[in-house]
Amino acid sequence: MTTSQTIKGTPPPPVQEGGWGPDPGKQRRASLTGMYVLFAAITMLFAAFTSALVVRRGLGDDWSGIPVPGILWVSSALIALSSVALEIARRRLLEGERERFTVWWTAGTMLGLLFLGGQTAAWRQLLAQGVYVSTSPGGSFFYLFTVAHAVHVVGGVVALLYIEYQALRLRLGPGKRTAVEVSRLYWHFLAGLWIYLILLFQFWG
Repeated sequence: MTTSQTIKGTPPPPVQEGGWGPDPGKQRRASLTGMYVLFAAITMLFAAFTSALVVRRGLGDDWSGIPVPGILWVSSALIALSSVALEIARRRLLEGERERFTVWWTAGTMLGLLFLGGQTAAWRQLLAQGVYVSTSPGGSFFYLFTVAHAVHVVGGVVALLYIEYQALRLRLGPGKRTAVEVSRLYWHFLAGLWIYLILLFQFWG
């Protein structure tokens, strides 16, 4: 049998569950690499915002910050607990405990939604106090940072809900493990970024 016949007669490699194709390891590496590139881009974006804040703060005596709404500290606790819940869920999945994974992942997702609710409440509170984007330089930067972060959080919540949907339909096979890993890492990153922002508002805003 010739080489061409051997290749022709060789059956194609099986497609892994979840639709990742014949090489899930390669897909996983590509997905994680893409995620790290995204982390770098978001970090550069917020670093630029921070640099602009520092420069603007030092330009003159017209700088006036805003008091950090108390509900944002509650939001900080919520996103931290959400991150912890997702980490516990991942460990349950690695141990094959699908039901416990779903419970913890659901808890993390719900806490993420509550975080967004806390952000919305904080904006409403400030608007009721007459703090708008144009009220002061500090207010402008506060809205810039929090809205930019919230946009990324919405994307993270969508990813968490997707995993939730797959888990409830019992479709969380090996091919979906990369999605779980990427979503978890992205959420951890957003939680860390928020802690940075809340400290920035407290001591520099």
